[in-house]
Amino acid sequence: MPIFVVHEHNAKKLHWDFRLESGGTLKSWAVPKEPPRIKAVKRLAIQVEDHPLSYANFEGIIEEGYGKGTVKIWDKGNYSLVEKSPTKIIFNLQGKRLKGKYALIKTNFEGKENTWLFMKF
Repeated sequence: MPIFVVHEHNAKKLHWDFRLESGGTLKSWAVPKEPPRIKAVKRLAIQVEDHPLSYANFEGIIEEGYGKGTVKIWDKGNYSLVEKSPTKIIFNLQGKRLKGKYALIKTNFEGKENTWLFMKF
């Protein structure tokens, strides 16, 4: 089964990096608020560059450049894909904190093409 990981990233601003294994990489979204654990709570998720699979186990300090700050694993586990289209990804998470059915729904929040809503349902 593919993996997912959530990194708590205390950079310029505290945020969470949600990552799904797909196609040999980690598809990644920056989530400004703690990921939802309650149904119907929606979080903004900003899609960022893919990361290598090896990054799933990274914890430590990024000392220079973009993303400078402390990174630790907030949650990790496996997931199963339920549905995927260019505008919607539905999946079941099996982590320690995040469990159950979730979705990423593409939006155009503030006219930006890389914005999604991340929610549990």
